[in-house]
Amino acid sequence: MADTTALYALRFPDGSVSLYIDELYAKDRGVDPSQLVRVEIPRELFVSGTIQDIREYVALQLEQQRTGTA
Repeated sequence: MADTTALYALRFPDGSVSLYIDELYAKDRGVDPSQLVRVEIPRELFVSGTIQDIREYVALQLEQQRTGTA
């Protein structure tokens, strides 16, 4: 079993994050897949965390990637 689970994220200018299980799902929702960022979520967080916990984790990961501290 993998130690992480991937989700695809889209971050908006206001800092909010939308999460998608895969690129096809995002495309079905009208999102351009080229704008998505793949984020690996630790398995434990994915299994037992709340959606808010996961959103905050993803937002932090995206911020770290943007600032080069990841």
